[in-house]
Amino acid sequence: MENKMYKVQTLNKISPQGLELFSREDYEVASEITHPDAIVLRSFSMHDMKLPKSLLAIARAGAGTNNIPIEKCSEKGIVVFNTPGANANAVKELVLAGMLLASRDIVEGIAWVHGLKKEGDKVPALVEKGKSQFAGQELKGKKLGVIGLGAIGVIVANDALALGMDVIGYDPFLSIDSAWELSHNVQKATGLETLLSDVDYLTIHVPLMESTKEMIDSEKFAMMKDGVKIMNFARGGLINNDALKNAIASGKVSAYVTDFPNGDLLDIKQVIPIPHLGASTGEAEDNCAVMACTQVKHFLETGNIENSVNFPNCVQPRIAGAKRVVIANKNMPSMISEITSLLAKHNINIANMLNKSKGNLAYNIIDIEDGNLPESMIEKLLAIKGVVMARIID
Repeated sequence: MENKMYKVQTLNKISPQGLELFSREDYEVASEITHPDAIVLRSFSMHDMKLPKSLLAIARAGAGTNNIPIEKCSEKGIVVFNTPGANANAVKELVLAGMLLASRDIVEGIAWVHGLKKEGDKVPALVEKGKSQFAGQELKGKKLGVIGLGAIGVIVANDALALGMDVIGYDPFLSIDSAWELSHNVQKATGLETLLSDVDYLTIHVPLMESTKEMIDSEKFAMMKDGVKIMNFARGGLINNDALKNAIASGKVSAYVTDFPNGDLLDIKQVIPIPHLGASTGEAEDNCAVMACTQVKHFLETGNIENSVNFPNCVQPRIAGAKRVVIANKNMPSMISEITSLLAKHNINIANMLNKSKGNLAYNIIDIEDGNLPESMIEKLLAIKGVVMARIID
């Protein structure tokens, strides 16, 4: 039967508030562990890393999982978690700061004032004389377009309303939870083209995938109003840099604020590069670590899955005294019947069962009524074609 002493490897510095959730009695936590049950990380790249046979779960303390080989993990039945929404407030605040920086020419103004340091007593008069060159505009009454209404996009939209902006959002995959959180005063765009042609400010909050790579290109820039200000605190690859440079040169884009600096853009005055500070607050790091470690703990101890990027959410309450078997398999016909038939063949009675699928993968939580579940059953389950992971939880 599974050993209750779980091993958790950390590949980055993880907030103690998260790691303290792993009790010393049941967990060994260290960066040097070679055969971990779970890995918790932030930005460490795992693509060249050999995945240990013991590995059951990986938790990214953050939303993006580009640093994790998702496909390879799925093939091995390794559940990959992220922490959507845990750093949302930190990113939202920086987006709002970015909008203010883009509007008031604050960065250039501060640099100019620093250049007056040798003027001594003349500084106040020089400031009054020269300040007009940094005149900007207010956010109130301007229209903000929000592409992507997930955890971050929703609170950016809501807070922009509170600043007196008109807000229009676009997200063809808007979740029920996000819809509940989104203010009814946020206008819903009928299409991306409608949004782009109508806004003074644009902020992007979608993941970087093949379908979203360089989604803002020459064609999309051509749809925008002249002088639009763009915030990109999602991923640099969402925007085509060559098209962006042309749009800035033509006056189509008057400011581009990004949390993902690129050497190709650093010499452009209208670009305000921020050194990837979106989630870099103590509060956000604590929140992400707590969420990541909680999800790993629940998965190892109960088999329940919440916020996985490759497996479905699958949560079933425990039955007192029952043993539990969890099984990951390829989403193929007849898998459930093969699994339940095998259990029935060995006189194992199912008290409760939950099966869910996500794309090409499925996950099963099965509670055994009388606790009669020998360890040898794992080998039999793994012998079923399509089963990629099986384990017993006391």
